[in-house]
Amino acid sequence: MGELHEALDAAHRLAVGWLDSLPERKVPPRATTDEVIAALGDLPDQPRPAKDVIEHLAAAAEPGLTAIPSGRWYGMVMGGTLPAALAADWLVSSWDQNSALRAVTPATVAAEELVDRWLLDLLGLPLGCGVGMATGATMSNFTCLATARDTVLRRAGWDVKARGLVGSPGVRVLVGAERHDSIDKVLRFLGLGEPEPVAADAQGRIQPAALTGALAAGDGRPTIVVLQAGNVHSGAFDDFAAAVPVAHDAGAWVHVDGAFGLFAAASPKLRHLTTGFEAADSWATDAHKTLNVPYDCGIAIVADDAAMRSSMGMHGDYLIQDDAGEPFDRVPEMSRRARATTVWAALASLGRSGVAELVERFCHHATMFADGIAQIPGAEVLNDVVFTQVCASFGSDEHTQEVVRRMLVDGTAWTSGSRWHDRAVLRVALCNWSTTDADVEATLAALRRSAA
Repeated sequence: MGELHEALDAAHRLAVGWLDSLPERKVPPRATTDEVIAALGDLPDQPRPAKDVIEHLAAAAEPGLTAIPSGRWYGMVMGGTLPAALAADWLVSSWDQNSALRAVTPATVAAEELVDRWLLDLLGLPLGCGVGMATGATMSNFTCLATARDTVLRRAGWDVKARGLVGSPGVRVLVGAERHDSIDKVLRFLGLGEPEPVAADAQGRIQPAALTGALAAGDGRPTIVVLQAGNVHSGAFDDFAAAVPVAHDAGAWVHVDGAFGLFAAASPKLRHLTTGFEAADSWATDAHKTLNVPYDCGIAIVADDAAMRSSMGMHGDYLIQDDAGEPFDRVPEMSRRARATTVWAALASLGRSGVAELVERFCHHATMFADGIAQIPGAEVLNDVVFTQVCASFGSDEHTQEVVRRMLVDGTAWTSGSRWHDRAVLRVALCNWSTTDADVEATLAALRRSAA
């Protein structure tokens, strides 16, 4: 135990030192992967004290760390970690509970079941939904779309669990032309092949009229429609009130990919963006993004809890199972970190009003960025800033790419390059609780320098 205490004391000291460095630290790493590999060294021949190992790890890794938890990270939709959620995560690792069965780990399952209810309440979704905690947004989409696949085929008289996909009627999947690429990846995992894109408008929203036409042109196969809460470039939300009824009238299952946008529903000021989404059949999000809990913490929600448990659940004679259902009944994993405990801590620390304020602050900073970029000579904001994403051009593709490069050299902040509507863009994503007005102003100053 003495060795354990020494190692934990060292980890605490080094972690606090890292967090304290973030406000002044340049965001990009200073070392390459190969340089960190060299510093970490070869496999030792003999055991070493745990404290020495931790200190060696921190010293070798530090130059290769990116300040993603910084308030000046805008490169991808990667949230920071709220103080209560980070501290809870340390407890989760210490408790070492495989949060899969109610009878085996009642403490962490209790937190998860509370979180399930709190999330449905906050998001305005039906209280009888099944909720599962997966590893991230990709696996949350996987969980929901696996349930969708099994259900629409079962309605067509085909039992995927018993017969597999070979010989089945197949499933038609309609998606917006600007869906996130992870949807295609998940469909590949599920054996459903490439989806059929439906025309989107200038902000990336699926066009309800085009969806109506695509559904009418169906070939008789069972159908899934994937909608989006938060376009990765524009932040735009599909028109759920128009699209969901159209899809349901055609007998389709409707899934909403809300990796970072679903939590707009928790804000009275932003809830209009999700109007009508509660009528869908499933929803996916990632608490590490907008809610700011540690990796990994995807959330899969399915209106038909029994269908979700049928697709994801399993049984074993050695498992002590409860008639009320088990956490692992709703996700692919059996061995599962007690990730819902960090969500409980985040929600308990923020409260209902704090969650709304958190999301609204992200939008406030996105508006600050849009207004500031628009004042830079030659710069143009390309999207309607309705949520947390800002895409900008600085003239030609070459100059925009050069601004992206110079920003990384400058190091004040991390802003990513991308392509949208066949143009090079600099993209800013706001999703960190610690971002301040001063962080935004410092980043805008760096953008002005880089664009000059």
